[in-house]
Amino acid sequence: MKNKFLYAVASIVLCAFGIAAQAQNLAIVNGKAVPKTRMDALTQQVVRSGRPITPDVEAQIKEEVIAREIFMQEAQKRGLDATDDFKAQIELARQTILIRELFSKFQETNVVTDADTKAEYDKFVAANGGKEYRARHILVETQDQAKAILASLKKGVKFDELAKKQSKDPGSGTKGGDLDWATPGSFVKEFSDAMVALKKGETTSTAVKSQFGFHIIRLDDTREAQLPKLEEVKTQIVQQLQQQRMATFQQEMRAKAKVE
Repeated sequence: MKNKFLYAVASIVLCAFGIAAQAQNLAIVNGKAVPKTRMDALTQQVVRSGRPITPDVEAQIKEEVIAREIFMQEAQKRGLDATDDFKAQIELARQTILIRELFSKFQETNVVTDADTKAEYDKFVAANGGKEYRARHILVETQDQAKAILASLKKGVKFDELAKKQSKDPGSGTKGGDLDWATPGSFVKEFSDAMVALKKGETTSTAVKSQFGFHIIRLDDTREAQLPKLEEVKTQIVQQLQQQRMATFQQEMRAKAKVE
């Protein structure tokens, strides 16, 4: 009687263990258990992509995991997991995952704060504040060409017409030499020095030589710099700081490594 009781208890325990084991498995494919953790991992990937997990998506993920097991078993039957190419690809995948985790953990512990963002924005404002200038220029290769253009301007030929025909600057030439609104720091020193010395509507009396050639510059207008508000550029600043910190982290690791 006692043995029958112990047998019954053992059966119940084994049954309960079997049920628990099944709960940890997503399915049994050709006698092999497919752990539920695979579905959990794939679900996390879908979540990171921004896709919501609906019942339909969950069903699709389950089918995908099962299909992968079926295809993997067939590949193993054919010995594809024993090839040198497969082993090399596995090693590359392992490296990729580890490096991604390394960088992910670094970002988690090096968060860009609001104070960091504000400080970077203030630096941007300090470097780009002040006046903006709207100028036009005609860029040519030689001083003689520049003198000929200045002579044409004195005769009344329109600046934008000469720029379209003779300027070798492809960016502004087709727009009549228009450089749009910009701060002096946007240009090479020789150009910006000559530009800021002009009054509204004035044209340089002589050609300005720079590394690009000879410029004839006309100042159309000036205004106070129109800078974006912090809220408008916050996302870009955060991304920029994250990239800078990541680059520094990588450079430091390279510097410390002993490579022979």
